Amino acid sequence: MLKEFLLIGLGGFIGSVARFYVSKLNLYIDFFSIPLGTLLVNVAGSFVIGFLIGIAVKSPLLTLEWRLFLMVGLCGGFTTFSTFSSENLMLLHNGQFVSILLYTGLSLLLGFLAVFTGYATTNLL
Repeated sequence: MLKEFLLIGLGGFIGSVARFYVSKLNLYIDFFSIPLGTLLVNVAGSFVIGFLIGIAVKSPLLTLEWRLFLMVGLCGGFTTFSTFSSENLMLLHNGQFVSILLYTGLSLLLGFLAVFTGYATTNLL
């Protein structure tokens, strides 16, 4: 049990630090006030987890330990749904209703397309 906690914690640490640096794009790029760093993190995280699911379904290559580290820890720490939700709240407080719809729609559509593409990519292996 301790080993599992440590694997998830280490993956989460790496994912969270990576998310912090990618989210800094919010400071440099302004597109309809959408937090592009968070959008990129969510889409990339969706692709990676889709790819890992595809690998896990097709082969024993990803042991339970690797799935815990990569999927639960790394992807869980990297993706930022709670940040996404709080950023939408800030957009709401600022009266940016079009930005909320655009940001939410793009996040859902691109996130699903990314997870599907990640999974489908494993069919090429």
